[in-house]
Amino acid sequence: FKHLVKAGEQGLPVGELQKQLGIPSSTLSHHISALVSVGLVTQNRESRTLMCVSQYEILEAIIEFLREECCVNSKTDVAEPAGKNG
Repeated sequence: FKHLVKAGEQGLPVGELQKQLGIPSSTLSHHISALVSVGLVTQNRESRTLMCVSQYEILEAIIEFLREECCVNSKTDVAEPAGKNG
């Protein structure tokens, strides 16, 4: 998933993603299917190339949820992420 996030809004062709990861196509297909099923990735065809694209809106919503809700019932303080002024 991090390769797709780093690729930006244009995404990556499945073949390029497989080459970067060095895994069999069946394994990659399994993982992409899981990411698609939860809405973190979409796939679209550009001519003969199947592209995978991160869904940044969903990722941002998850990050925001974690920021707001993580450890709210904990008795210990959770440190702010590095680089974030609080």
